[in-house]
Amino acid sequence: MDESPKDICVVTNSEKEGLPPSHPPSNTNGAAQQKPEDLVARAIAPVKREFLRPPPSSRTTQNDAASDTNVKQSQSNVVKEKKSKRQLKRERRQEQKSALNLCPEIAKTGDVNTCPYKDKCRFSHDIQAFMAQKPADLEGECPFITADAPCPYGLACRFAGTHKDGASAATANVLKKSSEVNGLSKDVQKLLWKNKMCFTKADSVIKSLGLMGPNLKTKKLDDKEEDEVVLNGSQAADETECKKVADDSVDCSDCPPTYAAPDNVEEACATDELRPSKKAKSVVDEMCTDEVENGATVLEKDIEKNSTETESVHTVDDVFAEPDISLKIHPREKKLIDFREKMYLAPLTTVGNLPFRRVCKILGADVTCGEMAMCTNLLQGQASEWALLRRHSSEDLFGVQICGAHPDTVARTVELIDKECTVDFIDINMGCPIDIVVNKGAGSSLLMKPLRMKGIIKAASGTVDKPITVKVRTGYFEGKNRIDSLIADIGSWGATAVTIHGRSRQQRYSKLADWDYIYQCGRKAPSALQVLGNGDIFSYLDWNNHISDCPELSTCMIARGALIKGILACYNS
Repeated sequence: MDESPKDICVVTNSEKEGLPPSHPPSNTNGAAQQKPEDLVARAIAPVKREFLRPPPSSRTTQNDAASDTNVKQSQSNVVKEKKSKRQLKRERRQEQKSALNLCPEIAKTGDVNTCPYKDKCRFSHDIQAFMAQKPADLEGECPFITADAPCPYGLACRFAGTHKDGASAATANVLKKSSEVNGLSKDVQKLLWKNKMCFTKADSVIKSLGLMGPNLKTKKLDDKEEDEVVLNGSQAADETECKKVADDSVDCSDCPPTYAAPDNVEEACATDELRPSKKAKSVVDEMCTDEVENGATVLEKDIEKNSTETESVHTVDDVFAEPDISLKIHPREKKLIDFREKMYLAPLTTVGNLPFRRVCKILGADVTCGEMAMCTNLLQGQASEWALLRRHSSEDLFGVQICGAHPDTVARTVELIDKECTVDFIDINMGCPIDIVVNKGAGSSLLMKPLRMKGIIKAASGTVDKPITVKVRTGYFEGKNRIDSLIADIGSWGATAVTIHGRSRQQRYSKLADWDYIYQCGRKAPSALQVLGNGDIFSYLDWNNHISDCPELSTCMIARGALIKGILACYNS
């Protein structure tokens, strides 16, 4: 539609603020006769006169403003009483108990007896009061009708009038359980909170690799001390009997006159009771059968001997308690995932949540991965971090991405995920450029520590049977690429696949990805290691070009292209 200069009017600042213009527009003079191009050049919006709204009079606006200020002043003159925490808590409870907030369990089923909390429930159980104040239903039908699934909102749904009769909450719960998996149970969470979770596989692998840190050793000794304290406390009667046996076993006729055998024995027993010996149980038992030779007891020698024997017994027990490392599955027997020519959706931290992955799965994504989760947060049982590991039933090839700085934490996290979650592979992020992650020694800071990378990959791959993949960048500093020198070792360490982002940590997401370097790494990689490329794939043409230019690449990972240009929808079409 052509715009003539006569139809264009200038919107000035005074008109935007609601004040009358100082010079009313005219059709013959002023800026109204200017062309739209001239107005745009002067940063003035050309608007047609028919779309302009006449500004209100200044008197009315001033009167309204004055009245508003008077009302505010009158309200401010009234001193507001500061409510205590108890009053605020009471009001919150009253709001929850009001008819507006119906119990979710009762809303699903329509039965008051289905609430597990009964009278202790924080929400209202009055269905009639809720239905009386509920607004009218919206136009249309409930979207769960077309999905042949019961509505999880029940009576609280704004389309409740279109619900089918007989929809029960049991079917809704079954649907929820079948659609989403990888939840954290309360029992496991309590064990993680109290730091009582057992990681036998991870600890044995870390010990075999020689990566057992001092913290793990001290924790093991502390556990032994706690057990022995309980045993010593339960055998106080045995110690008293021991003194009697020791006194009876002493024969004063055979003792030289320079020694007082009974006194020495009693002093030795007394000192043993006061000494905080870790092996007090075994020492006391042996003391009961000790005899005095030449008027002097041989308790000191026997204590040393018995302590070494008990230490050897504990070490033997520890060896039998740990799983046999020789029985672990050979790398050739592990499950492998073929990523070749599969559409791989990147984890996309803070964006790639479960609903987004479901949409991408419908649009053609073959492989999906959860958002990055920190190992320390998972081991602490944080519910917000475990929510990142959730999986939908439509994700047939799904993995989780974790990030850690030390082999022991990564190995324990991998073992915990293997026990509690259902995943197809576990990805270790060694390319995260975030400062908080890098300062802790994780993420892309591992690119400068190849020995640490080796320990993490070996510990993770030796703990579980699932495939372990790694995500890296070209290097830490710009212009100093180093993954090409580690690509062969990464495969020998136990990784199944490696994803290379064609940028350094210093680049972050600026400049273009170096795909020539990704091709170079793909050609140097061993045949058993799958190499995936990542960076600047915004169309299906880019994806096809990278695969055709370097046949050694298994596939390409799509990250921001799925957000900006909808590459998945374009590729699927």
